[in-house]
Order: sequence, then structure tokens, then C-alpha cells
Amino acid sequence: MTVRVHGTCAPGFEGVRAEFERSFAERDELGASVAATLGGEVVVDLWGGDADRSGTRPWGRDTLVNVYSTTKGMTALCAHLLADRGELDLDAPVARYWPRFAQAGKGDIPVRWLLSHRAGLIAPGEPMAPGAAYDWEKVTEALAATTPWWRPGTAQGYHAVTFGFLVGEVVRRVSGLSLGEFLRAEVTGPLGADVHVGTPESEHGRCADLAPPVSGAGGAGAARSTFGDAPKPPVGGLDDHPMAPVTLALHYVPLGDVNSAAYRSAELPAANGHATARGLAAVYAELACGRLLSPGALERLRTRQSEQDEPDLVLGAATPLAESWPWGLGYMLNQYGQAGPNPRAFGHGGMGGSYAFADPENRVSYAYTMNRMGAGTSGEDLRSVHLVGALYRALRERGAVPEQG
Repeated sequence: MTVRVHGTCAPGFEGVRAEFERSFAERDELGASVAATLGGEVVVDLWGGDADRSGTRPWGRDTLVNVYSTTKGMTALCAHLLADRGELDLDAPVARYWPRFAQAGKGDIPVRWLLSHRAGLIAPGEPMAPGAAYDWEKVTEALAATTPWWRPGTAQGYHAVTFGFLVGEVVRRVSGLSLGEFLRAEVTGPLGADVHVGTPESEHGRCADLAPPVSGAGGAGAARSTFGDAPKPPVGGLDDHPMAPVTLALHYVPLGDVNSAAYRSAELPAANGHATARGLAAVYAELACGRLLSPGALERLRTRQSEQDEPDLVLGAATPLAESWPWGLGYMLNQYGQAGPNPRAFGHGGMGGSYAFADPENRVSYAYTMNRMGAGTSGEDLRSVHLVGALYRALRERGAVPEQG
């Protein structure tokens, strides 16, 4: 399929455009955008394809799309901004800021365990009604009352949905603003970056519709297959529960509703950020260039929080590549090279394929967004991998990065 690609590439970055075009011709891309910066300057800003399955809406320069867990990078950033200002202590108990969180033996859980997926709170302790995720108070109250699924701090397990409520509630308690409001006031608004958690209704007309993979196992179905119907995490005590906790985690999230106005307007800070690639790359450019956080904060957020080869109790059951995913404080660390050759690069990917990262040593940022769901961060979806490879080949050829990053 021939799809016209729009936008610009700086001289020398034509290989990224070629790979982007190849995604439409060979990799079943529907609509997508990719952006990259070097030293804070945009070197790639491309988009193309369709914003819906019927082909009636072309993907435009400012098309927004749900980026699922790529949102977590923005949510973590809000916490790090507060910590960098001395308003939030990542080693303090969560209960210092959120007193009711101390229920069920959780009084000593530090904030950093929320950011590093070590709190054992991958789901509420009891089932919640479908769609309950739209009620912030109901979910946070349920999590505050939940007994951890494993002894906190002893293991990591991906908090696919609850990460946003847990970190977001701490941000709200400290700042007085919801996560989406804080992000807009402190980061995306000042930068003019098109990234939203709780997308205003006035912007819904710019939102692309998510579409299932060509294979047909799509959207919400793919989500349930990846997390909801996966084998139960191999943790003592969890297998004995009548329902897999990851199923509990997703039951109250309206996955089949992802193209609705209600979903787009809600604040689900782990999973429903709507963004352009340009907007995500702009935020990560600030991190790559050291302009948003202090050097100490930047080092802290990308310090590994897990042991070498420590299994992830949730992802290990669903995505073999991520059995021992190395987490920083809210960010995926670059163990598998998905963020280029620099092992100190960091970012976050989302279910379906979106991805964004910062490479501070090389002053590079990158983001890719799309509406055709793929295998996401499980290693089977190579659309972003090819784009990142082309980006770093271009950077090496112009001497902007060393041969080995």
C-alpha cells in the first residue's frame, strides 16, 4: 500500500522517512507519527496514513492518539518534578502524603516502590464494577484499603493500571492538582507540548481511533489477552485467589471504550494519555538536554530498582521478553536496545506499539505514536525498532553519536 508521508526530516535523516514509509507498505501501519530531536532541535517530524479504519479521516500534523502506558513516563515525571523541588520525598512513606494508604499494613511503603512497581498493588483487593476507573475517588479508596498481593519491596510486578492512580494520588495530595492538571500546568503547557491526560472535549475531534491488528486480535481483545487472560503471576498466595489479580486490574477499566468521549476525557494516568509524537518528543527533549530536572534527579529516575535478572511477576507471565525487565523510578531502562545503543537511555512504551524516550548522553529524544495496535513492548512489534535503528544510523553518519552510543 502506498501512503503519502507528510512532514520534514533534517538532511541526513532521510533513512527514517524511508523506514516510516516501509511501515505502511510492509508492516500494516494504519496511521502514525514519529518525531525526534537532537540537542533540542527537531530533526524528524513525520506523519501519515488514516486516523480511522474507514479511511475517511487522514492523519494530520496534530492528530492525537491514545498511547496507553507510554503515559506512565509523563506521570512519573510529575512525581520527579515534585521531588526535585523538595516537595516530595521518594523515600518517605506514601502514608505521609496519603494517610488512608496506611490501611492493611501499608504504612511503611515508600513512594519509590510505587514508581518501581514494587508495592504489590497491581489491582484492588476486591472486584469493581466495569467502568469504575472513571471514578477517581472510588479507585483510590479501594487501593488504600487493599492488602498487597505480595510483601512490598520483595519483588517487582508491573502495575499496569494502578500505577497511575497510586502515583497520581500522591501528586494530587502534594500539589493540590490532579495528575492531568499538574502535567498541563508544569510541563506540557509551558512547553506547548501536545500531550494530555484527561483530554479536553474541545480536542476530541483531533483524536485518532485505535484499530485492531490486521490479524484481528485487536484493541481491547489484545489487552485482555496480554494481561487479563495471561497465566496467573507465579507468586505465593496469588495462585490461590479465585480471580487472577491482573484480571481484577483490568475488569474496571473500560478497554472496549477506548475511542469514546468518556474514555478520552477521563484521567487514567497509567494508560490513557493522548499525544502527538511531536509532543512526547518535546517533553523528552527537555530531559535529554537537562532542562527540566536537576542532574541529581535525572540520575535518580534512571537508577535501576530491581535486581539483575529479577523476574517481573506480571509481565513474566504474559510477555517472555520482559520476564526480567529492568525498571528505574517510573521508567523502562534500555536493557534491550529499544531506545538505541545507549544503555543509559530511558523512556516508556505502551500496549500496541507507541514508545518515547530520552538519551541524555547524546541529547536525543524520540517518540512514535500509532493507531494500529500491534504487540507493543513484547518484542514482536518491530515498527518502532526499525525507526529507532534508522535514527541512530543517521546520527552516527553525521558524527552526532559515537559508534557504540
